[in-house]
Amino acid sequence: MFNDSKHGFDKAQTRYEVFMLEPHDWVPNNRKLPVVVYRQALAPDSGNLADAFEMLFERNDWPPQWRDGIFDYHHFHATAHEVLGVCGGSAQVIVGGPGGKLVTISAGDALLLPAGTGHCLQSFERHFQVVAGYPDGQQWDIRREALSPEERWTMEALPFPPLDPIDGKQGPLVEHWLHAA
Repeated sequence: MFNDSKHGFDKAQTRYEVFMLEPHDWVPNNRKLPVVVYRQALAPDSGNLADAFEMLFERNDWPPQWRDGIFDYHHFHATAHEVLGVCGGSAQVIVGGPGGKLVTISAGDALLLPAGTGHCLQSFERHFQVVAGYPDGQQWDIRREALSPEERWTMEALPFPPLDPIDGKQGPLVEHWLHAA
């Protein structure tokens, strides 16, 4: 259990959903690694969620890089895996490219996207904001077109930390990503 009494952050037992995505049109998705949706990774009413997600990501070797929304156009990152911690509001996000899976996320939830996973903000409520973290040494790009075979190979070979961005030494990254590698 993540507990930072100085800031009042509480991390309860996280529930999560795991699913694979097939390549779709120009969006490669990831053939080896599943998407993970963490439900109430942090208690939504436990204080400043942006600070809490940043500390959690940093502690688990997924250094935070920015706070903002999610782009409202389909895109993916070929050069980095990404974790998004929802620190305000709620949103519907299309995951997997045009015609993909519609996922609803709310304050306290997190979304782990392996490199190549398409995503696009469909709609949002209140002051929707996320904190984004990436594995050390990976710099995100924004892709809106198909990859070359060489770029796809490089994307699929990207390393990732041995720690889950939310649950550290346990959790779905350890269970599903490390076994797929």
